[in-house]
Amino acid sequence: MALESLRYRRGSLEVLNQRLLPGQLRYERVGGVERAWGAIRDMEVRGAPAIALLGCLSLAVELAGGEGPSEDLGALEEFVGQKLGFLLTARPTAANLGHEAERLRAFVRQRVETPGVTPQQLRESIIEYIEGLLEKDRRDNRNIGAHGASHILGRVPGGGPVTLLTHCNTGTLATAGYGTALAVVVGADRVTANGDVANKIGTFQLAVAARHMGIPFYVAAPSSTCDPTLASGRLIPIEERPGTELTHLGGVLLADPEVDVWNPAFDVTPHELITGGIITEWGVFAPSELCRALADRGKR
Repeated sequence: MALESLRYRRGSLEVLNQRLLPGQLRYERVGGVERAWGAIRDMEVRGAPAIALLGCLSLAVELAGGEGPSEDLGALEEFVGQKLGFLLTARPTAANLGHEAERLRAFVRQRVETPGVTPQQLRESIIEYIEGLLEKDRRDNRNIGAHGASHILGRVPGGGPVTLLTHCNTGTLATAGYGTALAVVVGADRVTANGDVANKIGTFQLAVAARHMGIPFYVAAPSSTCDPTLASGRLIPIEERPGTELTHLGGVLLADPEVDVWNPAFDVTPHELITGGIITEWGVFAPSELCRALADRGKR
């Protein structure tokens, strides 16, 4: 049975603390947005889709528990907006949480403007909307796997065996429980308008090596990872982790106390190195075509 990054039922949420793996398998209670913010910031949960889900589900838990205004539609909308804004400060690089927050805000605005909606009905509809993201994530991930497998196998002469290298957390622990990349090579935390990709450190080196060896290089990511507002990877905010992650192990100092440390959590892979394509739940696209294709699809 595959591991689950999150366990959710109405009013209850647990996160698998990935910082303890593989030594411990421990699920910890997330009682609200503040605890989710800490889990995201401290990398207890990893993978852009799982980060977005944890943040939104933590808000659903608060709403199900009666948190927030109960008598005024505008006040409840403001409460949701403030919680989402706080969550967005946890991790700057991954795009999925920002996109889901934007969609949720738009949904709430639409419901507020619907004649006759009561605060309780608004609260219930927000919870149901967020719960729907779980199944959507699983459905999108299955589509990504199917599109990727079909595209890769279609390039193999005579249907011979395929050897694939994966990088980054793109399986069940990065999502709601199914996985994005499966065995399709790398995941992504943000894709810019020209097809440049930010992903966990080490992705760029693999892309360079694959290009040199003539091996197709793919990125697998849901459409919510794409950020057409950024022209290129040079504009992606790259999160830096504490230097102690490199200088300490189990609380033991392994380096000179005065050593300077640069510890970026991500690197950027230029679009020209993504020779296989970018795999989404809607199909496989050339990097330069991805954002335009997704924009066109969104107009339908």
